[in-house]
Formats: sequence, structure tokens, C-alpha cells
Amino acid sequence: MNRIQKIIKMLRQRDEEEGQGLVEYGLILGLIAVVAIAALNATGSNVNSMLQRVANTLDTVS
Repeated sequence: MNRIQKIIKMLRQRDEEEGQGLVEYGLILGLIAVVAIAALNATGSNVNSMLQRVANTLDTVS
């Protein structure tokens, strides 16, 4: 195998590794998004009720 073929082979391997890295980052980002949505759904009613109590308290003050 001559030098040009070796360089071409190295570049192809590098491109495949970069593509794999991008896929991994995408999967991690998707997982974080799913966890964030689940956390917001789980705490959403609690936050809503807390804000409603604050609003009701402020209504009675003024």
C-alpha cells in the first residue's frame, strides 16, 4: 500500500469516527430532553399550585 492509499484510509476512518461521535452527542441530547420533559411534567402541577397560592395571597394583600 503506498502513502496516498494510507492517507486516504486514515481520512475515511476519521470521518467515520466523527460521524459516530455526532450520533452519540445526538443520543445524549435526546436523552437529556426526555428527562427534562419528564421532570417538568412531574413537577408542573406542584409549581402551578404554588404559583396559584402566591397569586391568591397577593390578591388578599392589596
